[in-house]
Amino acid sequence: MKIKELCPDERPREKMMSKGAETLSNAELIAILLRTGTGGQNVVETARMLLSLAGGSLMTLSGMSADRMCAIGGIGRSKAVTVAAALELGKRCGTENSTIEKVSVTGPDMIYRRILPRMKGLRHEECWIMYLNRANYVIGIEKASSGGLEATVVDVKMIVRAALEKLASGVVMIHNHPSGNPNPGTADIKMTERLKKALETFEISLVDHIVVCDDRYYSFADERVSLA
Repeated sequence: MKIKELCPDERPREKMMSKGAETLSNAELIAILLRTGTGGQNVVETARMLLSLAGGSLMTLSGMSADRMCAIGGIGRSKAVTVAAALELGKRCGTENSTIEKVSVTGPDMIYRRILPRMKGLRHEECWIMYLNRANYVIGIEKASSGGLEATVVDVKMIVRAALEKLASGVVMIHNHPSGNPNPGTADIKMTERLKKALETFEISLVDHIVVCDDRYYSFADERVSLA
């Protein structure tokens, strides 16, 4: 049966898009790499034959030469190289060191010391976002905006989108005051409220909003402003 004749839920690409990669079998994932089958069999059937050639083992398949893969009808060198490259990436992913720093963020002073080297001496305002997982480990730090002497425009939607993409459980907003006065203004308070409300829609916490100066800082969490 041709792939086009299968219902959408049985087609590997459509199934992956709608249900996620984890719902696909090994053969279906390989089928996505192969892209097409032959006149006599569809791409999933071709993938199953390739997997069968490796005894059903992805580890064995990863060590198989391109010439050996090409023994399966419908698999040329281009497809064989694609499969080999994907399996090699899988190996490297498994041995790669975690990019998550195994240090839990415990309070605003720790955040201030961590971010100060990026913001010290700036003569314009910048906003940075720190993304945290459930253990309060830092999983990302990104600049959200760069502005003028007295303000910087922050896109709340972009911050929420990034938090969702990183599977973050918590967010810390950090921006500087070049004036040297860390006390928040009305605009800072309103921005904090907007971001907190937007994040809460997706059950993500605004852990803190810290206003940074070269020698001091203001923590919304410490002062219980807009975060209660």
